[in-house]
Amino acid sequence: MKAVWLEHQQLELRTDIPTPTPSPGEALVRVLRAGICNTDLELLRGYYPYQGIPGHEFVGVVEQGPPNLLGRRVVGEINAACGKCRFCLTQQPTHCENRTVLGIVNRNGAFADYLTLPVQNLHLVPHSVSTDAATFAEPIAAALEIQQQLSIHPQWRVLVVGDGKLGQLIAQTLALTGCDLLAVGRHRHKLELLENRGIKTGLADAVVDRSFDLAVECTGNPEGFTIARRSLRSRGILVLKSTYAGDLTIDISSLVVDEIALLGSRCGPFVPALELLAEFRVDVEPLIEAKYSLDEAIAAFNHAQKPGTLKVLVDVAGS
Repeated sequence: MKAVWLEHQQLELRTDIPTPTPSPGEALVRVLRAGICNTDLELLRGYYPYQGIPGHEFVGVVEQGPPNLLGRRVVGEINAACGKCRFCLTQQPTHCENRTVLGIVNRNGAFADYLTLPVQNLHLVPHSVSTDAATFAEPIAAALEIQQQLSIHPQWRVLVVGDGKLGQLIAQTLALTGCDLLAVGRHRHKLELLENRGIKTGLADAVVDRSFDLAVECTGNPEGFTIARRSLRSRGILVLKSTYAGDLTIDISSLVVDEIALLGSRCGPFVPALELLAEFRVDVEPLIEAKYSLDEAIAAFNHAQKPGTLKVLVDVAGS
């Protein structure tokens, strides 16, 4: 089959990759569409020593699997868990000690004609959701994870730092809580997408120090972290949604003195993510900046690495 191969921080389009054979309990999925995520770009920069096919945001059609899924469009949770470790036994499969992760850890990903995932990881795409829009199910789920980890109170002042792909979705989903929300970034055209949905926005100078209860850092760079940290009042909560290719310097003493809670946050719930898409309560189509064929996947990655780029999709099936 045809696939994008990542090795030694270099991408190559290959046509000699064997079509995967699903293990027991898994399904074979023909990929329709795949999205380039910041994590894919960080893997390319050496964030984690991954070798294989990248890509974890996808929509596909089940070609081998249970009858209720055959021929149906699906999206998939990216963590394939063992079902036996202490995390699996306590219903925390995203932290399975033996997990593989689609396109990230020991499992080939979505920039290919086919992929495999456990059947239990797959979710049917509602008929009302377009294939392009369904590609956002995984990052919307990641955005919703914040609300799984925290109860957001309407009276809270909440800051989202970053107007990129994930920051846009986090701001949209947090706005649904009714909190006092401000999203800041560097790009007026991207902030306008949020303003069009009634979300307050600004540049970094709009952030008043020590005035927010919760700050969500979505930039993946030290400057964004600094803005988020200085925005918090004592006993505030700092949520990190970014992966960093390099080291990050943190003033630990200030976290102790101000009793700041530091919370890592990544994969989240797919069912409510798909419900938001089906009910048109999040708007993802304006976030699609470009679409490339699988043959053009290297160009797609080059495009996605340009500063300020929103979502770049790879149209794997050519439909």
